[in-house]
Amino acid sequence: MDVKNAFLHSDLKEEIYMKLPSSMTTSSPNDVCKLRRSLYRLKQALRAWFEKFHTTLLNFSFTQSQYDYSLFFHKSLTGIVLILVYVDDLIITGTDTRLITKLQVMLHATFCMKDLGQLTYFLGLEVHHRSNGIYLNQHKYIQDLITLVGLEGTTSVDIPMEVNVKYRKDEGDLLADPTIYRGLVGSLIYLMTNRLDISYVVHQVSQFMSSPQHLHFAAIRRIIRYLIGSPTRGLFFPRGSPLQLLAYSDADWARCPDTRRSTTGWCMFLDGAFISWKCKKQDRVSKSFTEAEYRSMSSACSEIVWLHCLLEELGFSQPDSTPLHADNTSAIQIASNLVFHEHTKHIEVDVTILGKP
Repeated sequence: MDVKNAFLHSDLKEEIYMKLPSSMTTSSPNDVCKLRRSLYRLKQALRAWFEKFHTTLLNFSFTQSQYDYSLFFHKSLTGIVLILVYVDDLIITGTDTRLITKLQVMLHATFCMKDLGQLTYFLGLEVHHRSNGIYLNQHKYIQDLITLVGLEGTTSVDIPMEVNVKYRKDEGDLLADPTIYRGLVGSLIYLMTNRLDISYVVHQVSQFMSSPQHLHFAAIRRIIRYLIGSPTRGLFFPRGSPLQLLAYSDADWARCPDTRRSTTGWCMFLDGAFISWKCKKQDRVSKSFTEAEYRSMSSACSEIVWLHCLLEELGFSQPDSTPLHADNTSAIQIASNLVFHEHTKHIEVDVTILGKP
């Protein structure tokens, strides 16, 4: 569902005055009007709208999630209804069809709403409903990106990044117009919503936003050539399966040639479907492969705790501990036996987080 003129529905707490529209005439040229409702381009417009919508949903007996403030839900004996809010766009789903219909009626009575029907397209994300589940991809978004770069008809490549290539800040000539590079990186970051396979290489090219060079731009073109060969690839969420959480973590040690920082990488599965992942440079230099792997495991555990809390809040609690898979024997041994000595005390904080049940 879509809220028409969403910001105009919200009330203002601040005292704000504005000039009269040119079409209005008054006895005094110094007359102004006091705003009672929000207007577009006001600094507080977005916050005022969300507070208005938040209050409305609370009056409808919905609860705001403690772990995702854009998520609202209502649980009853007949099922659950979820509302996901992105500015003025709403996704409504659940198992209680009667309550969903009642909610739509109440929203239409409160705001000027537009019902877009069954979810098929949302912010560039294409939703395909199948008998055995839901498939998400960004085919149209990728095609638009290919056209923007001018690579229509170009031969695709099998991998998004050349093997054993390390990009540096200072290698080659600077781009004359870095705004194009920054825009493309931003587009690729948004595409990572359902394309885990490009997350690492996009992480690499996003480190040179301040001073991109021709070699870095060539890396972006290679990523897009890789997307040419798989424009419909996406995520599949099977229907009617037990919601069992599973996690994997990994790290590369001191791979960045400029800072020698390592890269954290982890991914979460819910019944075999990707639901969360991360690829990010660590905020400090690790002295060993074990330390880099352990920091990655610690980051993954933080996400596991958050997912456990969110699922439990929605009524899908995990009865058992979530297994975390890693491939570094030393890091696994430290996690299994929390014993520290002078060579491992520098990662004791991360170990303490990881060792919690």
